[in-house]
Amino acid sequence: MRARAWCDKPMGGRSKDILIINPNTTVSMTAKIGEAARSAARPESRITAINPATGPAAIQGAEDGEAALPGLFSLVDEVAASHRNFDALIIACFDDTGLWTLKQRFDLPVLGIGEAAYHTAALFAERFTVVTTLPVSIPVLEGNLERMGLAHRCSRVRASDIPVLDLEDGDRRVWRKIHAEIAEALEQDDCGAIALGCAGMANLANELSLEFKVPVIDGVAAAVRLAEVMLDADCSSTDPAGALATVPSI
Repeated sequence: MRARAWCDKPMGGRSKDILIINPNTTVSMTAKIGEAARSAARPESRITAINPATGPAAIQGAEDGEAALPGLFSLVDEVAASHRNFDALIIACFDDTGLWTLKQRFDLPVLGIGEAAYHTAALFAERFTVVTTLPVSIPVLEGNLERMGLAHRCSRVRASDIPVLDLEDGDRRVWRKIHAEIAEALEQDDCGAIALGCAGMANLANELSLEFKVPVIDGVAAAVRLAEVMLDADCSSTDPAGALATVPSI
């Protein structure tokens, strides 16, 4: 894989290749993420969704996030060694696992789905609430909001007490718990938008937006659309000779 300078202009009418990495090892979640990304993407964008072979099956809190890093970085190195070109990289964990390391490594758009959801929610509303899975994830998300300068725009990070892998079962009781948490947030948090705090919730955003008549943001879709906008950006000062550079190993 090679790094393309994100402000290089010759994106024109050609397809945009977006690599999405789910840092956990749950294949069914990766498939859901890929489906949500393709639904959000423009027709000319090509989506590749993959996950590591090793690491935690779900990322729930800082300890799981640390445990996921070796598998994530190993997978990135594997893709880099394949010399396949991608125009953007999305990390599809709401904790934005490994995001800042990868941003420093690549000269192309590297987005986290948490990052994308926060920024999108902040564009829709003065204040937003995050509805995530378990309480153990709250400190990680609050820390990310601080780092991104958006903590003052977030009314609250709420936990729905749903283990990440329960989102893969399709049980309507899970949907009802998320629904109840959003209803309480809209009543108590003085917020005008909701960010769904897990990639495993990607298939719920549209239904919940219609139900509550407020923006309910899926970070996967938000990240894909933001990546496309970034790739469209005209930064004419970029030196075309430096548009591609070999990606070093982490």
